[in-house]
Amino acid sequence: MQETDLIIIFSVIGSLIVGFVIAWFIFMRAAKTKNALAADRAKTIIKEAEVQAEALKNSRILEAKEKFLQLKAEHEKSISEKNRNIAQAEQRIKQKESTASQRMEQTQRRQTEIDALQQKLKGQIEGVEKRKAEVDREHAKQVEALEKISGLSADQAKAQLVEALKAEARTDALSHIKDIVEEAKLTANKEAKRVVIQTIQRVATEHAIENAVTVFNIANDEIKGRIIGREGRNIRALEAATGVEIIVDDTPETIILSGFDPVRRELARLALHQLVTDGRIHPARIEEVVAKVKRQLEDEIVEVGKRTTIDLGIHGLAPELVRMVGRMKYRSSYGQNLLMHSREVANLCAIMATELGLNVKLAKRAGLLHDIGKVPDDEPELPHAILGMKLAEKFKENPEVCNAIGAHHDEIEMTSIISPIVQVCDAISGSRPGARREVVESYIKRLKDMEALALSYPGVEKTFAIQAGRELRVIVQSEKITDTQAETLSLEISQRIQNEMTYPGQVKVTVIRETRAVNYAK
Repeated sequence: MQETDLIIIFSVIGSLIVGFVIAWFIFMRAAKTKNALAADRAKTIIKEAEVQAEALKNSRILEAKEKFLQLKAEHEKSISEKNRNIAQAEQRIKQKESTASQRMEQTQRRQTEIDALQQKLKGQIEGVEKRKAEVDREHAKQVEALEKISGLSADQAKAQLVEALKAEARTDALSHIKDIVEEAKLTANKEAKRVVIQTIQRVATEHAIENAVTVFNIANDEIKGRIIGREGRNIRALEAATGVEIIVDDTPETIILSGFDPVRRELARLALHQLVTDGRIHPARIEEVVAKVKRQLEDEIVEVGKRTTIDLGIHGLAPELVRMVGRMKYRSSYGQNLLMHSREVANLCAIMATELGLNVKLAKRAGLLHDIGKVPDDEPELPHAILGMKLAEKFKENPEVCNAIGAHHDEIEMTSIISPIVQVCDAISGSRPGARREVVESYIKRLKDMEALALSYPGVEKTFAIQAGRELRVIVQSEKITDTQAETLSLEISQRIQNEMTYPGQVKVTVIRETRAVNYAK
């Protein structure tokens, strides 16, 4: 049993060894076959690569040859172009040389001709000099003979002749000058009258006179009570905020706004209109509406200025000057509306400048701005013409316009032809019948002086002259003025008005000091 097993084991081992050897031989044979195939494949790839490389080489050689031929052709073309340019340049140089040689020959010929002419002229000059010498000798003989006959030397005779001619010429000239002056006077007077008459006839004058009151119409009389308020607090707040006296009487459906300043009256009118329309009327609301209307009024003033410049065809005006032109709507000069007066003067200046053949645009510009010194934000102690001229200079206006503004009341010397035109047109507009009222102007000036006097005291916030100047209301700052000081201030102002101003009747000075405590619930 053991021997059998050993035989089987040895048989199996032998079979495995034989199988392994056979497998190894088969593997080696397969490897040789695979290597042979790989070698054949490599040879094939190498041959194909050699063929492709040869083809690529040939194509690159062909491309290089083509590029070379192309570059060669371009080079030959460039060389031929340069040769052609050189040939043309040589041709031009040859032509210039030929032209220069021809000109040289012509110059030489002309020089020869000039030399011949100079010789000829020299001979003629010598002959003329000889003749001149002979003439001078003959002239000297004749002068000597005349001197013997007349008993005067040549210089003396010449002097007498010159003096006689001068006297005759002077007499004739004086006669002509006198005739010309007389004719010029007649013509100038006639022409000036014609220009002024035509100018006045071509301008439509408006006879609008500023009043000192504004009438505010209401729907019914019940609104009057709401405007007055409890114990008159609403009307007092409105008067304090606007500086206008509000008269509520028995006149049906009418409230009178009285004040010398048209801006204040317009402010009060617009504020009343908004308050009545809204229905809420109390002191806090009144102050809010007045502040809002004041801003709206400023916008309206600017719009009026822009519209005026557009209507007159005046362009390039500084925004501040446009605003001042708009403020003219609410100013008056001797009862005459300042904006209407300035527009009228501008049109008059334009017509007169057209008649005289001058610059119409400059004349119209100067006419519109001539009274701009009457509406500044602050009012320094300067004549309005000088102040207007300084404002125009500040905003880079034309020097002729500035001179016309400053000289229209003869404060400065006139240096432009437009200046007398503005002066004449200002006089025409102001002197026509019904244009101005001197009493109104002096009245307004007195009220302004009264307000300025009270405003000069420290601690005074606002001043309003109301009731045609019979009452002066002074609003002071409560943190700066005490109740005792308010009484003293009222006395001092009344004494100064009494000593320094002239006024009819009596003036009531009311000093108002108000203290407020404001808090907000959040």
